[in-house]
Amino acid sequence: MKDFVDGAAFNNEQGNRARKLFAAVVLAALDDAISDDKKYGNGPDQIARWARSRDGREVLSCAGIDPNERVVMGLMDFVSKGVRTSVALSREESERRSAAAAAQAEAA
Repeated sequence: MKDFVDGAAFNNEQGNRARKLFAAVVLAALDDAISDDKKYGNGPDQIARWARSRDGREVLSCAGIDPNERVVMGLMDFVSKGVRTSVALSREESERRSAAAAAQAEAA
């Protein structure tokens, strides 16, 4: 019985690692689309094409993201904002956004 529990925990940990790896691929695809948007102006179209492709849907699914049209629109919106994923996920950016939202709420 103990071997089964150890095996299940190991398999769960391996699954989590694989999910994180595929999430990193999604973040890299977003960064590529943002750089394409800055160079050529077609970033949202590129990420939408990738997310709707068979490979893109597979990567999104393996990352734990449901590859539906709402997700595609969210990815396109993220790329159109032009903020790199490393900056968007940083603590400073999060604090800046919350401060801007608080200031906007006070003004209203």
